[in-house]
Amino acid sequence: MTSPQKPSLQKNSITQVFPEPTVGALIVNDEGKILLAKSHKWYDKYTLPGGHIEVGESMVDALQREVKEEVGLDVEVVEMLLIQEAIFAPEFYKKKHFIFIDFYCKSKNQQVKLDHDEIQGYVWVYPGAAYNLKLDSFTRKALDRFLERNTGSFSGRGLQDPAFRL
Repeated sequence: MTSPQKPSLQKNSITQVFPEPTVGALIVNDEGKILLAKSHKWYDKYTLPGGHIEVGESMVDALQREVKEEVGLDVEVVEMLLIQEAIFAPEFYKKKHFIFIDFYCKSKNQQVKLDHDEIQGYVWVYPGAAYNLKLDSFTRKALDRFLERNTGSFSGRGLQDPAFRL
């Protein structure tokens, strides 16, 4: 008797077993500009600083750690913006399955210190002007949500839910 076979995933060269939860920071400074980071992993498109959540680490702690490591800033996490799923996104340099959890953050400091490993460049730009840059599609959606939030159409209902805590 043969056991049922799982579909082959080799065509996608997958070594991942589970999707990888990651956090991203849409950081706003005191001038109202946002920080966008250029990464070779996104084929030199602008993206949000962030990274993986380590086992035993909260999303907020992971976000603050990753931002400090990548761009040298201390951030205040204001609220969650959105959750996105990236399944083998062609704009990323590897075939990966990510769950992106993006947050709106504030930073009083604008002195970016790049790690030059994950991030190769950066720009502080007004949110509307960011659309003129080469953004990855997930950053574009986070920016859309941020701008919706600032114009009053973002409800933030999930953030008031007593079951949801940062």
